[in-house]
Amino acid sequence: MASNIQVRRASLSDAEDIAAFIKRARPNVELTRLDIAERFGQVGFLLAERDEAIAGLLGWQVENLVVRVTDFLVIETSENRLVVGEPLVETMEEEAKDLKAEAVVLFMPPQSPPDLVSYWEAMGYERQAIADLHRAWREAVHEWSEDAESVMIKQLREDLTHRPM
Repeated sequence: MASNIQVRRASLSDAEDIAAFIKRARPNVELTRLDIAERFGQVGFLLAERDEAIAGLLGWQVENLVVRVTDFLVIETSENRLVVGEPLVETMEEEAKDLKAEAVVLFMPPQSPPDLVSYWEAMGYERQAIADLHRAWREAVHEWSEDAESVMIKQLREDLTHRPM
């Protein structure tokens, strides 16, 4: 079933379509093409498309060999979360590996729904206390969020960088 999902990098010309997709998925959120265009200066977006229409998006940043997922939106159905979400996450992870990233970090609300936690665990992510993270990852997490207590994380490489490049 996932064969009809195509994942690609978003470009600035997709800003209006992204804003419309977010509005469909989250009717209470007001975003314009300009809001999305400004976001391109901060994150990269991957789009999952079905029949040339956006079915999901993932925003991400890479800093100090650590990826932070900033945005993940799939119009909610359990089928879409799997069929659309998995190729988005897999594509991001492959691109992150090409950039030599060591890990992917997800900031989750403290009271995350169990099905959401299970979803990410099924893709190899684990909830970890920030204090237990590798030092470089802990520093990256603190730069992004000083008050986070735990994250979900997936290690992408076994050969971690122990000194500056």
